Amino acid sequence: MGQTGSSLPSSLPELALHCLRVADHSPASGQLEPFFDYLIGIESPDHPFDAEPGTGAPQGHGRGLVGLSPAALGRILEDNEGKKVGLRVYNAKSQRIREPTSSDQQPKPSLLGLSLRACNPVNALESVYHVLDVLEGSPAEMAGLVPWGDYVLAWSGGPLHSESDFYNLIEAHVDKPLRLFVYNSDLDNLREVVLYPTRQWGGEGLVGCGIGYGLLHRIPRPETPPAGGAIAADGYFGPDSTRIAQRPDGGIPA
Repeated sequence: MGQTGSSLPSSLPELALHCLRVADHSPASGQLEPFFDYLIGIESPDHPFDAEPGTGAPQGHGRGLVGLSPAALGRILEDNEGKKVGLRVYNAKSQRIREPTSSDQQPKPSLLGLSLRACNPVNALESVYHVLDVLEGSPAEMAGLVPWGDYVLAWSGGPLHSESDFYNLIEAHVDKPLRLFVYNSDLDNLREVVLYPTRQWGGEGLVGCGIGYGLLHRIPRPETPPAGGAIAADGYFGPDSTRIAQRPDGGIPA
């Protein structure tokens, strides 16, 4: 997959496709960053980026931004099966737009190898959970959570949407393993963490760490934009994507 330079957006469409997983060795592998990237446009010979009225234009681009629906993505991918397509991607972490080009799409049932959900990219990264103090010997410490540097983005069941969602999730996994996807702002990487909430660890709370939520606990923007592909460890995002179809938070495969 090719990669072009990135630019700051002046505005964003109200509808985008949020990247939840990228299958290994897929046409999109290595260039899309799970949980941070949003597909906001797709380009093929018959469907150029500027074929529809946009909602704004990124700096350095003379073309408008086009909202992307699941139906539109599915139609264009099927019409261009086996061909390269251009993607317009908004990264919520760097707050920049780039335009990678996919490698040749694989034969059905896998096309791009993505699991997506339809949402508004303006609300990106509002529901993240900042790890604060971590108590010694706690489940949080045993899971390797890093105080002040780690942010919980999602769990194995998908993204979370409110402050209470995270606490409800912890309560539902008492004495059970809980797989979380955690971003570290110091290392700028994403990893999978297995947390084991319990009341038997000998201290206060189920996990033994403070959690910050809200405006003061958003992920800081990196000082420099990413130079190349996504930073995400291989193997964390399984190849569960097949065909595009309407699906809840679990993801729309593409």
